[in-house]
Amino acid sequence: MQNEESVTLEKILEVARAEFLEKGFRGASLREVVKKAGVTTGAFYGYFKSKEELFDALVKKHADHIKGIYDEILSEFEKIPLEQQIASMDNYSSLGLKRMFEYIWNHKTEFRLILKSADGTKYENFVYEMAKKDIESTDKFYDILESRGTKVERIEPLIEEIVITGTFSSFFSLSLRDIPLSQAEHGLEQMFRFYRGGWNNLMHFAKD
Repeated sequence: MQNEESVTLEKILEVARAEFLEKGFRGASLREVVKKAGVTTGAFYGYFKSKEELFDALVKKHADHIKGIYDEILSEFEKIPLEQQIASMDNYSSLGLKRMFEYIWNHKTEFRLILKSADGTKYENFVYEMAKKDIESTDKFYDILESRGTKVERIEPLIEEIVITGTFSSFFSLSLRDIPLSQAEHGLEQMFRFYRGGWNNLMHFAKD
């Protein structure tokens, strides 16, 4: 009985995944999911109470995992002395991007759902939510540098939002491309150097 329920659940999720990818959350039909999964409406509602809950079952743990990687790297970074933060900021940023990239690359379908099919769900602003985390941590770092007498150049808030949101949009776009892994990894490294060069310039961090 337990195995039968597991098979039924996986079938529902498999059909729902395809339905959401094709039509997006708003256009997806629970009636079609139930029909294609070969279950009754009553049986479906024994697993999920709503279309929102069904979508959540497909993507929540993956969205949370990416946010968790960011928070973990940031927490580790904030624990080291300021002088070390300045010297190792590039390394921590690069590590965080690489870890997120690796996870997304191995779960492309789920992130296509999050980034392309989530309009109408709590995930529709996922890119901006990630950017907001980075904006907040960047501003906090600025505050710490200035409190220690370090010269920095504050970027205009609107430009900061545009640049950081654009950075995450580019990052996710690259991560989901159907290209060879080596090409994507090289592109990620170039993208990182491009954006980091701008931040180092604004913060007056000289690079040899």
